[in-house]
Amino acid sequence: MFELTDPHRDCPVGEEKIPALSTVREDYLPSPLCVDLFAGAGGFSLGAIEAGFELRAAVEYSRHAASTYRKQIRNKNGRRIAVFENNILELNPCDVMDEAGLIEGRCDLLLGGPPCQGFSSHRLNDAGVDDPRNALLLRYFSFVRAIRPKIFLVENVPGLLHSKHANYLNKFLGAAREQDYEVFDPVIVNAQDYGVPQNRKRVFILGYDSRRIDFKAEWPPRQSHGNPSKAGRFGPLLPWRTAADAFAILPLADDANDVHMTHGAELVEAFKSTPLNGGSRAQSNRQLLCHQNHDGHRDVYGRIDPSKPSPTMTTACINPSKGRFVHPTEHHGITARQAARLQTFPEDFVFEGGLMAAGVQIGNAVPVRLAHALCDQVIRALASPDTTFAGRRSTHCVGT
Repeated sequence: MFELTDPHRDCPVGEEKIPALSTVREDYLPSPLCVDLFAGAGGFSLGAIEAGFELRAAVEYSRHAASTYRKQIRNKNGRRIAVFENNILELNPCDVMDEAGLIEGRCDLLLGGPPCQGFSSHRLNDAGVDDPRNALLLRYFSFVRAIRPKIFLVENVPGLLHSKHANYLNKFLGAAREQDYEVFDPVIVNAQDYGVPQNRKRVFILGYDSRRIDFKAEWPPRQSHGNPSKAGRFGPLLPWRTAADAFAILPLADDANDVHMTHGAELVEAFKSTPLNGGSRAQSNRQLLCHQNHDGHRDVYGRIDPSKPSPTMTTACINPSKGRFVHPTEHHGITARQAARLQTFPEDFVFEGGLMAAGVQIGNAVPVRLAHALCDQVIRALASPDTTFAGRRSTHCVGT
């Protein structure tokens, strides 16, 4: 049994106070608690909620993403979530804990997907090595140290594992291990292997407090979907979901996200000459001579092939000039709603801020179905009889 003390300390202005739990009976196991840093529009949070977590707090700096999070994750279902629209570099972890009614050690899972642009493999040579956004990965750990979750789970792009970023990664892993966290080797997970109709590879780093939990669940979880012509390591797999899923559903009436970019006549003609089931920039008659031998431009203006998982939804996914984002059969880019479906967001999940802002939120999100699969495995680990639930007032808040 644990007890929360001093539940009414002064809280920052601008967010409602969330009543703290007073005591929990030994014969009652509450929902595990979760905090989401760099929460974006809420893909990671939504997957965690579906897996059984209770979200207590979220931090998101982007105005439009924070607005989406409040309306779709917090307000829609009356959840008690403290949403901080703050720069995490200027936010004290103890303010988050106070607003969320948490004490050190009571949070079960700390999620986080620090902005990945600095680690992107698309940046040439040493670009991104000194990108200030990379420091956010280390700032994330200052929240780990203060909140002391039983488990933390970080998401980023595969470029994080590049040797030029080894300094950031090693500092993060070293800090975690100094705090008695066991950390699994970073793993690259493809969302298409977990029921997401999208070929999307991301790195996940999971650590757990070895003093309080014996992580016996398999990590990463076994894939559920795969190439339909091959059997998985543990037997038959469900076939990969294809991009056709995103285009077979009629949008809801008055769906604010059922919009696509408006294109000029010349571009529409180029789309008309782009073959169905794929195609490329060269086949659209839009390839410049200087791009003919450059791999980076080979797929621009290509159509999404509905018979396969879609390409990765980026922050520019609604712009056909930024990747293979032309509608499979129609002569325009995909809608924000179609992109959201490829990220497995619910049909009634509305992104705030207009088309371009919606595209950024969708591209930055962790696919909901993938988040659900990963967080469900964390639930299994937390259910171990060797897991303890004691908490205490943080000793790392002053000057954090």
